[in-house]
Amino acid sequence: MKLRYILKSPQGIEELFSKYIVDGKIYTDDDNFFLVDLVQLFRPNDIRKVNRVSIDSFVTYLKTHDTDRIAFIDYLFQLFANRNFGRMISDAGILQDSDFMYEVKKRLWAKILPYQPEKDTYEYILNQVFYKHTDAIWIDMIPMEQIEELFQLLSFQNIFENVSDDSSLGDLLSSIALISQRMSGRAMESYIIRMVPEYSHFESPFLALEREVMQVTNDVLKGDVHYLTAEDITWRQIKVFHKQCNEFVNQAFKNSSKYGISIKVNQSLLRLRQQLARVEVLISLIVVDTNCIEESKRRNSIQLVRKLIEYNCYKYNVSGLLKESTQLISYEITQHTAKTGEHYITSTAREYWEMFRGSMGAGIIVGFMCILKVFAHQTDASIFGHAMLYSLNYALGFCLIYLLGFTLATKQPAMTAATIIKAIEDGRKNHVLNSDKHVGFAKLFARLFRSQFIAFIGNVILAFPIALLLVWGIDSVFNVNIVAHEWEKLLIDADPIESRALFHAGIAGIFLFLSGIISGNVSNRDKHNQVFYRIQEHPLLKRNFGIVRTTKLAKWVETKWPGIASNICFGLFMGTCGAIGIFLGIGIDIRHITFVSGNIALGYYGSGFDAPHSMLIWAFIGMWLIGFVNFAVSFGLSLFLAFRSRNIPISETKDLVTSTWSYFKSFPSEFFIPTGTVETNDKQKSET
Repeated sequence: MKLRYILKSPQGIEELFSKYIVDGKIYTDDDNFFLVDLVQLFRPNDIRKVNRVSIDSFVTYLKTHDTDRIAFIDYLFQLFANRNFGRMISDAGILQDSDFMYEVKKRLWAKILPYQPEKDTYEYILNQVFYKHTDAIWIDMIPMEQIEELFQLLSFQNIFENVSDDSSLGDLLSSIALISQRMSGRAMESYIIRMVPEYSHFESPFLALEREVMQVTNDVLKGDVHYLTAEDITWRQIKVFHKQCNEFVNQAFKNSSKYGISIKVNQSLLRLRQQLARVEVLISLIVVDTNCIEESKRRNSIQLVRKLIEYNCYKYNVSGLLKESTQLISYEITQHTAKTGEHYITSTAREYWEMFRGSMGAGIIVGFMCILKVFAHQTDASIFGHAMLYSLNYALGFCLIYLLGFTLATKQPAMTAATIIKAIEDGRKNHVLNSDKHVGFAKLFARLFRSQFIAFIGNVILAFPIALLLVWGIDSVFNVNIVAHEWEKLLIDADPIESRALFHAGIAGIFLFLSGIISGNVSNRDKHNQVFYRIQEHPLLKRNFGIVRTTKLAKWVETKWPGIASNICFGLFMGTCGAIGIFLGIGIDIRHITFVSGNIALGYYGSGFDAPHSMLIWAFIGMWLIGFVNFAVSFGLSLFLAFRSRNIPISETKDLVTSTWSYFKSFPSEFFIPTGTVETNDKQKSET
């Protein structure tokens, strides 16, 4: 890549000085204006197109214009006199609260209306001068030798020259001490200690680190040598305790798969990790290389300024917060769905036909649900009342399908994406050639696709006749065709051309994805709150039901409740979507392949079996397209979440598609029926 330089002409700099200098002094309406305009001279218009930023023209100007240089030195001296860091170093960019949503809202609001600190702080100047979030990036592109030359031209003192409690070095040490005290207190909270029982019989490494930091603060400020060296025993001790603190936090995150984790605990651990990283950077700034003491002092002082700019620029970073905060929770959620999803992917012919029978059972229940929804629709109720009736119908039906062990086809993608991620990870770790690294994924996807295919068939093949049989039975017994006036709408709602069927199918796919998230989140939360153990050891339950029955109840809650909660929420989403669309006037609704098949049956019967053939054809085409969109949206979102949780780049999808297409061309039948050929070959290879 060709390097690009930002070179500002001396003329532009000369015009700037001419604008502000009067009688050898810099005068501005606002103290920061001159510095703001100076920075603007060198700020790149597009940071993505820049590799290096040069301030050589500015350095050259100061060398050749001594009067302006002295005026600039006086201006800076007055600007920075009697200022302090405040809480900037210890707070900026670090989570301030364990409430995730509060932190997100605070940062979003601060982007619109930034918080302005007191005017006697360095943070105030940084807010005014380096107000773009990309400023830290281009500042780091300025060569160190140019900054050092500017440092000397402006007669700056390094932070080790003036040592007192109110000096820059004093502020720096106080901030390090404050962070260490905060970490020590946070790490002693009961909900943190519970995550690392391995440390319960040892002294907290955070307490040891705090003591060492306080000792360093005292020694540096009151001793004869106002810095540390790499050979100092104190510095070595700090590194040891800092490493132990990092191991403490890493072990807590690792134990999340065993004990579960809540958003509050996740945020608290992230805060500890951020504070440890901050301490590591800041304390390294007081360590001086004995081989080049003066140069090291100067470079550390410059690095402190760069870090101040960086922390200030990123203190309201929302994307970074979301990335850090959601990664572990995403991982734990997808771990749950991975374990559940293994039951949704068939390998053998026996499993394949069991999936078919299970999906047929779900089709029967959906047939009844279609009839009940028609009755609910014809009930004299408000929009809210209809929404509640629809939600009750959906929730009870989905829970019944789940508890009876049946399979609703489109529930599969949200539960199997993480299982596929494991195959991707194995391919990335163990591949020899780039061309075949994802062959394991391709084989697994073939199994998933045929499982989804047979589940679709099973759902549809019985939902249609059951709904038709039920509406005929009601008409025969009560002499009432309950869909006589609605048949046309039922068929048009499935038409991909005449209605928003595919858009509504996408909304249903989103709800399917969310239901998978809820299932994983409930499972993770229950694990963290020890729900199984608390039920198992509940004194009243053990006394009234006995130990064996109480244990069975606890086990049932542990295994079934996440699925029940997921299906109840899915039912609420499906039942209320249409009502919300009416209320907001935006025309949103849901379409689900299995329910569409039942509705087509009802529409066909309602027309007296006299619906136009074109309408029926488009309805059936729409049904399969709706199924595809249900699958694609829910699976795509789940796969994205799984990618996110494992930090796998999205670009990896190109190799996945290539491998899957190559495998499909070689074994097309594997994507629809289990031939057994590939599985047999794989088994023989593994045995060999």
